[in-house]
Amino acid sequence: MRAALAPGVRLLRALPRDSRYRGLTLVLTFLCYTSYHLSRKPISIVKSQLHPNCSALGPNPRNDSNSSTWCSWAPFDGDNYKELFGALDNAFLVAYAIGMFISGIFGERLPLRYYLTGGMVLSGLFTALFGLGYFWDIHVLWYFIIVQVCNGLVQTTGWPAVVACVGNWFGKGKRGLIMGIWNSHTSVGNILGSLIAGAWVSSAWGLSFVVPGIIIATVGIICFFFLVEYPEDVGCSPPLHHMASDEEDAGGVTSNEKDPEAVSSNEGPLSISGQSSTDRLDSPKEPVEEPEAISFLGALRIPGVVEFSLCLLFAKLVSYTFLYWLPLYIVNVAHFSAKEAGDLSTLFDVGGILGGIFAGLISDYTGGRATTCCVMLVVAAPMLFLYNHIGQNGIGTSIAMLIVCGALVNGPYALITTAVSADLGTHESLKGNAKALSTVTAIIDGTGSVGAALGPLLAGLISPTGWNNVFYMLIAADVLACLLLARVVVKEVRGWCGCIARKRGFKEF
Repeated sequence: MRAALAPGVRLLRALPRDSRYRGLTLVLTFLCYTSYHLSRKPISIVKSQLHPNCSALGPNPRNDSNSSTWCSWAPFDGDNYKELFGALDNAFLVAYAIGMFISGIFGERLPLRYYLTGGMVLSGLFTALFGLGYFWDIHVLWYFIIVQVCNGLVQTTGWPAVVACVGNWFGKGKRGLIMGIWNSHTSVGNILGSLIAGAWVSSAWGLSFVVPGIIIATVGIICFFFLVEYPEDVGCSPPLHHMASDEEDAGGVTSNEKDPEAVSSNEGPLSISGQSSTDRLDSPKEPVEEPEAISFLGALRIPGVVEFSLCLLFAKLVSYTFLYWLPLYIVNVAHFSAKEAGDLSTLFDVGGILGGIFAGLISDYTGGRATTCCVMLVVAAPMLFLYNHIGQNGIGTSIAMLIVCGALVNGPYALITTAVSADLGTHESLKGNAKALSTVTAIIDGTGSVGAALGPLLAGLISPTGWNNVFYMLIAADVLACLLLARVVVKEVRGWCGCIARKRGFKEF
């Protein structure tokens, strides 16, 4: 007697073909970028172990003259250890920022699956090499700097590739919400990276890098075997990137009305013409001339790219300062252990998950991506001030403030790097040319990565003068990010006012 078909299999069979492949693409790209961020997080956890408070560990067993740094890892055992940590962060982030502008150009011209897999395997290699410095007893600063530079360059393969893949599969309709949920991979990766690094930080900190390196390389190999770049590759229907109102010509006729055969269902297995997706897969494809990839300057001319890129520069400055310096701040101010500080810092990323989803949902409902970002940035500034002054008054207050600050700081960052990048990469001015997604994404995230490099560098230089000054710098960056979006916000508000006026006029008529 045979058992009934498994419930999960029945569910999969009930889903339309397009939905199954969309789900597979979302899950795979989610896992890919989760592993990218998982491999970036250990450095922030391990910093407090490279230069711990040795006097709290008891007398120096080696009887050296310097009893306060006997347990530190050279070359980070001097008084300039914060500057050296800042150099490590910037070696990665400057290389990442420079490489990102080039990465998008390659991403438009190379198969995304090969590009993503190669980048993930190399990222795993360089992440593991940093940790192997512990087992090989390496105490030369330049070794760690070179590894960080190489890792920063190869990690630029990730973001343009995964955003391009998701943009190829999903249209504009619910893009903010879908990508807001999907973008939680950033925070999930940071949380998992903190927990994995924290498990070995006190015993053998090298494993805090080696294990994440193995994980990202393994996920990269999985991606090679299962990732589908374009819906057309498996006979699925491509998404609609613009609403009908975006494509109306002067005569009021949409492109779909002009060519009914071009309309296909995004959800069901049948197109309007009655041809199944399976038939489309099996039937020979007519040769179609692919559009040329957009140039760097051409991408800059897309309306909104410059404004959102500059806004992301300051928004990412704040986010990455927290990413790299929050555990050390908690250790210094709240006097927790390295593991406890790493665990507590994950709450900032929990807030980031909620903020990304909330920002995507609101921007979908209102149609105002820039306005949503601006409001969250305005509220974030006083919250950062409050966290610095009352955030360590108790564990309950600290937890609440970390979640709120994480939501307000990472919400705009998540929205700009996902839904906004995909919107601009499929802008109606491109006339259907999808060969701009990777380039636009790389320009926006590359500009943001300049801020990501500046933030930790400035934190390393300013923190010796007091943590208050670091937070003043972060608040100023938030305000500047908001101001840079002012023109786009005004345009969105005028659009809403015009829409309301047209509705009133229609009712009166």
